[in-house]
Amino acid sequence: MEPSKVMDYARALFEAHGDKAEAEAAQKAATLEAQGEAAQADTWRKVQAAIKEMRAPHQG
Repeated sequence: MEPSKVMDYARALFEAHGDKAEAEAAQKAATLEAQGEAAQADTWRKVQAAIKEMRAPHQG
């Protein structure tokens, strides 16, 4: 998945689930991994990382 699409998914998930979004993405990744869907699981891990980055306090 393109990086811009990952960010779109991450934003949408964060808007829909707030502080629970990162856990939702992690759960989706774990479920897909358990089902043998490694490529899709990797995409959801990227979404999870993007959410984590969005939640990080911005310094400046």
